Amino acid sequence: MPNIELIDSFADELTAIRRDLHAHPEIGFEEHRTSGIVAEKLAGWGIEVHRGLGGTGVVGLLKGKGGGNRRIGLRADMDALPMEEKTNLSWRSTIPDRFHGCGHDGHTTILLGTARYLAQTRNFDGTVAFIFQPAEEGLGGARAMIKDGLFEKFPLDEVYGLHNAPQLNPGQVAIFPGPSMACADFFDITITGYGSHGAMPEMSRDPVVIAMTLGQALQTIVSRNVDPLKSAVLSITQIHAGSAYNVIPGEAMLAGTVRTFSEKVREKIRDRMRTIAAGMAAAFQVEIKVDIRDIFSVLVNHEEQSHFVADVAREVVGSENVLTTPTPKMGSEDFADMLLAVPGAYFWLGHEGSVPLHNPGFILDDKILPVGASLFSRIIEKRLPLAA
Repeated sequence: MPNIELIDSFADELTAIRRDLHAHPEIGFEEHRTSGIVAEKLAGWGIEVHRGLGGTGVVGLLKGKGGGNRRIGLRADMDALPMEEKTNLSWRSTIPDRFHGCGHDGHTTILLGTARYLAQTRNFDGTVAFIFQPAEEGLGGARAMIKDGLFEKFPLDEVYGLHNAPQLNPGQVAIFPGPSMACADFFDITITGYGSHGAMPEMSRDPVVIAMTLGQALQTIVSRNVDPLKSAVLSITQIHAGSAYNVIPGEAMLAGTVRTFSEKVREKIRDRMRTIAAGMAAAFQVEIKVDIRDIFSVLVNHEEQSHFVADVAREVVGSENVLTTPTPKMGSEDFADMLLAVPGAYFWLGHEGSVPLHNPGFILDDKILPVGASLFSRIIEKRLPLAA
């Protein structure tokens, strides 16, 4: 069973929606235009619309033909990244330092396509909740929606999500049960030293040298303190210090992320980071503050729902295109918090393109829009079947 014919019939309209969203990207908790378009589309298709969960989140409710009480949620993230786009697309971002470099414009459009199809057909028994989530990119959008009562106001039996995947072949679906994506911490380290003239370093307590030394020391944590059989990443992604060639600054900052699949390993890394920083502060006679924040939980796919998604995918894209070998990813995804609250599964959908996510040259392949919408729609129709 390939793409749903009805969805294919309005694929060009989905492409137009996606490219419009791409040209007008909004970062986390600022998705006012995007959520407005989502709400307008849903209402136009006769879907009950609820706005404001988690700030800019939108939930659409749709009842099927049957009178069943089961409820399934489908989730898409809406936010863009705070980065510049470097493509020559005619629909490239029109907003400086804003770019849909992770394909969330595609996810939003896929779920809109699903909503349109299901609203036209209603060939299911129960209720679907279309969850359009803000602020997935490290700002806690899923947690914000949950805190605002997402699952109390809209109780669900199951929830499903997807992500585009340029690293897979076009049309491939990857899905497997168990830990699938790592948890994540973000950290900021501030070194407060003592500045001086660049020609008189002996008068300073140079935070730049200390930052370089600390950065090297932190890299020993994974290689020397974590069990080699346990996955862990510690990446320093930002260094900020100084404003002139001849001034040793008084302050330097490091920032980055930690990824693991184990709370025990996570705590060990946090402890070692603080201990190394404290020791270095004493050795160099400076102040070092370490702020480590829990951003993402480990994403754990539930077994029953994962096997079900694989079965549906085999019907839509073919058995040869369904990958079920566990291949956990060190990337993180805040859909993990929804899966902690409700059983469900998260899967990846391959498309054309060799540029990775979060790269300024990333390009989403619009051909996956009807594929993703067909997958989501078949999940609903087969998980909430009408009585024969």
